[in-house]
Amino acid sequence: MNKQKTLKKAVSIEGVGLHTGENVKMTLKPAPENYGYKFVRVDLEGKPEIEASAQLVSKTQRGTVLEKNGVQVHTTEHVLAALTGMDIDNCIIELNAAEPPIKDGSAKFFVEMIEQAGIEEQDAEREEFVIKKVISYVDPETGSELLIMPADHYEITAMVDFGTKVLGTQNAYLKDLKDFKKEIAPARTFSFLHELEMLLKNGLIKGGDLSNAIIFVDKEISEETKELLKDYFKKDDFEVKPNGILNNVDLQWPNEAARHKLLDVVGDLALVGTKLKGKVIANKPGHKVNTAFAKKLQKIIKNEKRHKVPDIDLNKPPLMDIEKIMQLLPHRPPFLMIDRILELSDKHVIGMKNVTMNEAFFVGHFPGAPVMPGVLQVEAMAQTGGILVLSSVPDPENYLTYFMKMDKVKFKRKVKPGDTLIFKADLISPIRRGICHMQAYAYANGHLVAEAEMMAQIVRKDKEN
Repeated sequence: MNKQKTLKKAVSIEGVGLHTGENVKMTLKPAPENYGYKFVRVDLEGKPEIEASAQLVSKTQRGTVLEKNGVQVHTTEHVLAALTGMDIDNCIIELNAAEPPIKDGSAKFFVEMIEQAGIEEQDAEREEFVIKKVISYVDPETGSELLIMPADHYEITAMVDFGTKVLGTQNAYLKDLKDFKKEIAPARTFSFLHELEMLLKNGLIKGGDLSNAIIFVDKEISEETKELLKDYFKKDDFEVKPNGILNNVDLQWPNEAARHKLLDVVGDLALVGTKLKGKVIANKPGHKVNTAFAKKLQKIIKNEKRHKVPDIDLNKPPLMDIEKIMQLLPHRPPFLMIDRILELSDKHVIGMKNVTMNEAFFVGHFPGAPVMPGVLQVEAMAQTGGILVLSSVPDPENYLTYFMKMDKVKFKRKVKPGDTLIFKADLISPIRRGICHMQAYAYANGHLVAEAEMMAQIVRKDKEN
């Protein structure tokens, strides 16, 4: 498997946000393993973080807006495309305003930032979602469609049809992420003249100028429009080139518009939060359909993770047997609910329990049709998670674990005598101040039987009162 990657050092860039018009400084910083991409608003109290997640998309009209607890970040797609295209897994994106700098409307400057910072390989393995069957999403209003099918690596085809004489049908391809820097990153954003008029009249591109967008002229430029453009862009003369674009920039490729649409797809699908192995075909893509597809993929991946039984060899010697477990946990039979710890890292733990007919709870819990009580399944997951929490301190024997919260508890199947239960707990966020937030699962007979989101705190025995 491939290793995760981050930046070697912090690097900054300054500019203006396209839609907000605010001056902004953006700093890309190295991030720890399994961090992903997070925007940090350093201009706001508490420096709130906004994860690059499809679940946080709030608007898609002229760019992808993420919002969490009332805090927004606008036009996220270009910097996310650069990070994905440069094969970065973990990055802190600090902003002192609500929107990254637009620069020339492409991802080129962000790619250059990443090259300036350097790329560092990390120890953790990269998680990759392998596409095994076609997954698709169609926007019922526009007919736009995105699908992903099995392939040997991540690649994207974008097909666009703008329905105008000046810009009709175009295609763009990204066969390999190695080609992103040269073939896709420099492709600039664009607008049609009729859209530009609407945006200007409504004050929606406060940071726009004639250097950060290609303007396709799909209508005759009236005197009123000329005056509007002159006033906004501080430019006296406007001409339409033979290829139908305003005389502000030259096209880098005949299909630059399609390449930029593909760039947006790369950035928006970064919101899935997991690297993809498959071929994406985007027909008339846009931020709305892109992010809806990302959200669908995110749900599918989460569901598969829930139901994927850990691949464990039960014949191998355990990492901890029951004697070692009792050195950490204060529980004792019949209330010690785990027999072995099979895996343990700073992010996850896997334990097990052999459910026998001799369990004390079977005496009184449906003795005629013995079933392990759901509350004890939760307790077993909690004890497994307790090992994870206690492993974060050098002297775990001096601590007790108290669970503060349990949420989204679900029971999927019955657990009966003779079953072997496998428990897995993963950190949802880093352990801070002895507080651990984790997602726990229980499996038996190849199926998910229970799950719960848990929060626990470790307290020293001599300070528990």
